Amino acid sequence: MKARRQRRSLSPLGAVVRGAFAGAVGTAAMDLVWYVRYTRDGGEQSFLAWEFGESITKWDDVSAPGQVGRRVLEGFLQQELPDRWARATNNVVHWLYGSMWGAQYGVVAGSVDREAKPSWGLALAPVVWLSGYVVLPLAKLYKPLWEYDAETLMKDFTAHLAYGAATGAAFARLTEPD
Repeated sequence: MKARRQRRSLSPLGAVVRGAFAGAVGTAAMDLVWYVRYTRDGGEQSFLAWEFGESITKWDDVSAPGQVGRRVLEGFLQQELPDRWARATNNVVHWLYGSMWGAQYGVVAGSVDREAKPSWGLALAPVVWLSGYVVLPLAKLYKPLWEYDAETLMKDFTAHLAYGAATGAAFARLTEPD
């Protein structure tokens, strides 16, 4: 019988920081999946131009998470934000969201008394994916899950699988025993 490897001692802050970094790695992996699909469908922007929303010039161009960021900022500042904030807000919220889920993953995976396995990230993927279809319809930024066709849902789910797999692999690597 194979003995379980003990993980290195990990403080709560260490789990959060490593998880947030792993979540950023997962976000990049997910974005690569979306970018490959974008180019396969005829998109011509470079990866960096596409990734950082070079074509975003107004609030109508931002993603649903970017719209959440807009609402939070406008609520906090108590004023409408000009369109020039759209691109930056979209980018910041996108990367913070992926890192935030990674931080939560880090807390959970870092609380286990053995070495994290890369495959654990696959359990994260459906949680992150489904949360968007719960929260964003409540915010009137998405339709309810059942109003999307199977192809759209599958594309979104498989991109989230890339996120979870990369997040799990990065966290496992960042916490493996010395």
